[in-house]
Amino acid sequence: MQMQAAIPALPVRNVELSIPFYRDVLGLTMRHHDGGFAIFHQDSIEIHLWQADDESWRTRTKDEPVCSGAESFIAGTASCRIAMSGIDELYTLLQQRNVIHPNAHISNTDWGTREFGVIDPDNNLITFFERVS
Repeated sequence: MQMQAAIPALPVRNVELSIPFYRDVLGLTMRHHDGGFAIFHQDSIEIHLWQADDESWRTRTKDEPVCSGAESFIAGTASCRIAMSGIDELYTLLQQRNVIHPNAHISNTDWGTREFGVIDPDNNLITFFERVS
């Protein structure tokens, strides 16, 4: 048995409104889009977006469970880490596009990576990292 890849699935309020960020800002290619679901890829990474826009939880009674799995309060609660090479080049590009998280500028970590983070329009955190010796 061998695990080969993990694909993050990030909840967003509106997939259609998130597409420009992932496609035009991050530069990923959209492989699929079907209403409330989209798949982006670049090289060997893939990111899925799914729409979390169910507002019915706002009007439920005390006895009704929150159970659709697509409640709007889930949007923006996820994060993912993307391993890469050439991190300084991507950092410069995304810095010019003003999307670097203010608390996640590029830095070397104690655990052997060089990394930085961005947040999407719904506040999902995406951290890009490169292993360093």
